[in-house]
Amino acid sequence: MSQPHIRSFHLADSEAVIAVWEACQMTVPWNDPHKDITRKMQVNPELFLVAEGVNGRILGTVMGGYEGHRGWINYLAVSPDCQGQGIGRALMAAVETRLAALGCAKINLQVRSSNRAVIQFYGHLGYHIDDVISLGKRFIRDE
Repeated sequence: MSQPHIRSFHLADSEAVIAVWEACQMTVPWNDPHKDITRKMQVNPELFLVAEGVNGRILGTVMGGYEGHRGWINYLAVSPDCQGQGIGRALMAAVETRLAALGCAKINLQVRSSNRAVIQFYGHLGYHIDDVISLGKRFIRDE
């Protein structure tokens, strides 16, 4: 397979992107993926990237974020039938380059502790487990 084209997300990609997220079991009832896309397009839309195959098919996605202190990675996903081909690495390299250009000094991301394969993937990219506890507070439930 040839390397995919990494480009900015376009609203016309929405259904294809959501299909990748669903195939990767990343969607949950309390986060409406359509609303997640709408919210992302309000803040750093240039950090929402897709990997597009030669046939125009969306093969993968990544949502980067930056608030001036830390960068964040969300929704890194590669269609299951395309995993293991370097698409996730290419998406991460592209979003890391864009974050670094903004002056981002460190990227954070969250992975479920039970998802050993993804933790190992990020380890190969130079990420390590920080000695922190992740806390969260939900303001809006989409369900």
